[in-house]
Amino acid sequence: MDIRYSANQRDVKRYTTQELRDEFLIQDLYQPDTVQAVYSHVDRMVTLGIMPVEETVPMDKGIDVWHNFGTSFFLERREVGFFNLGGDGMCTVDGVEYPMGHKDCIYITRGAREVTFRSADPANSARFYGVSAPAHCSYETRLIKLADAAKKPLGALETSNKRVINQFIHPDVLKTCQLSMGMTVLEPGSVWNTMPAHTHERRMEIYTYFDIPEGNVVFHFMGEPQETRHIVMRNYDAVISPSWSIHAGAGTGSYTFIWAMGGENQAFDDMDGIATEDLE
Repeated sequence: MDIRYSANQRDVKRYTTQELRDEFLIQDLYQPDTVQAVYSHVDRMVTLGIMPVEETVPMDKGIDVWHNFGTSFFLERREVGFFNLGGDGMCTVDGVEYPMGHKDCIYITRGAREVTFRSADPANSARFYGVSAPAHCSYETRLIKLADAAKKPLGALETSNKRVINQFIHPDVLKTCQLSMGMTVLEPGSVWNTMPAHTHERRMEIYTYFDIPEGNVVFHFMGEPQETRHIVMRNYDAVISPSWSIHAGAGTGSYTFIWAMGGENQAFDDMDGIATEDLE
């Protein structure tokens, strides 16, 4: 498991491009029949990438759970959400099977002991993208299809940010301890996400970008509003966003992204908006 320690906004002002990428960018999440995991000390969130091809892959494969969490199993004091970004697959939670198609999501509650993943077709393997947060109580494991997500249209073509926010793991859909996750889909011709920008002091966020056409990238903007920086993102890359940082992006082509949040609350209006003309 890759460990990322917290970075403060004063030091980030002096980071080189490579230092910025080393601190916040998460790449190469999907390796055949393995679990790739990044533990961030920002709100102790864990980012996971699982790509089963020939094998059924346990969620904790290769992870020293006691060393990393001080618990006897991964979800003893954690909850997790997974999206399938690839071909059809199966998530099995304590013996219960949940078929997951492309862009389906599953919330797995605290206390689940055995979680495994497999692909329906090795030639078109599933890609399971997950984010886990600490949890102090248990709710209900649930599969959420795209049609079941709460949909929130935002933006306009005139400002190049017409999009639909699909809220999957969200208080309007189901109860969780602190984890929230959703998927934002941009309309054709729109390239900007989360603009006008904002910060939320009491919550952090993790983005992953996908459905980026070959030869294109997304410029992910981060940093304090008056000290912005950017990280160039490619297909299936993820990025950690601390509470003090903006988190916005612009693509050279169309794309989709998944956001995950954890922190003090789940109030989506608990944010500090920033006027675009005030960014520097």
